[in-house]
Amino acid sequence: MAADPSPAPVGTLAGHTLLAVFAHPDDEALACGGTLARAADAGARIVVVCASRGELGPVSDEGLLHEGDLGVTRAHELLASAAVLGAAEVVQLSHADGYLRWSEELDADISSVIVRHRPDTVITFDADGLYWHGDHVGVHERATAAIAALGDHAPGLYYVSLPAGAMRAVVDAGHSHGAASDSDGLWGVSPEAFGVAAPTPDFRVDVRPWIERKLAAIRCHLTQVGAGSPFAWIDAEEAGRWLGFEYFRRSHVGGTGHGTLELLAEGSDA
Repeated sequence: MAADPSPAPVGTLAGHTLLAVFAHPDDEALACGGTLARAADAGARIVVVCASRGELGPVSDEGLLHEGDLGVTRAHELLASAAVLGAAEVVQLSHADGYLRWSEELDADISSVIVRHRPDTVITFDADGLYWHGDHVGVHERATAAIAALGDHAPGLYYVSLPAGAMRAVVDAGHSHGAASDSDGLWGVSPEAFGVAAPTPDFRVDVRPWIERKLAAIRCHLTQVGAGSPFAWIDAEEAGRWLGFEYFRRSHVGGTGHGTLELLAEGSDA
């Protein structure tokens, strides 16, 4: 295994803009929070785009809700997470949670954000949506279509996935520390579903030195990561063991030049 990377010098990625396009608040932190933090520290401008407010998600504690509104609360949690990761801007869209795969307007909204921010790199879900979540798959499809429509002016498009077994290890570690014994699932999903049959990635980014930031960002989503969640119990060493590398596949759609992620790929100098 490669040695821990040193933080890239400030300015290494100056002039680069990385756009992260996801479905719900908390996706950005779990899927690629370490990469976003690492790129931000190296000088890249990070913009997080969230397609919905996640108003249909679970609630760990009703007392956390702002005026009883989960969507509003989760939007605030996203701002906190993005600040921890060093994002320069959050674009919070309001497409209906649970219906993103059928939102024809989402393509246009993603295209508009790309045209406005002119990123060299866009990250979104891979075809498996981390665990075959319909909204995640929908954002994968919509982001891919939006970038394909931009033709020669499109940025590089990268798909992020999780390795099979990582979420099971996180859950087991959480239980060993005292996480609720009935929390076998993560957000109502079996840990075994994460990463199953995910497309093979092209490279990985070592984010172990940024794992505390990633874990802190995940924990900003308090409505989703309550006291019984494994993420509330694992420590940074354990998080680094299972979440310390983030895996990416370059899409055949989009620009052909090297983007931010190649500069951060394991074995690079950044």
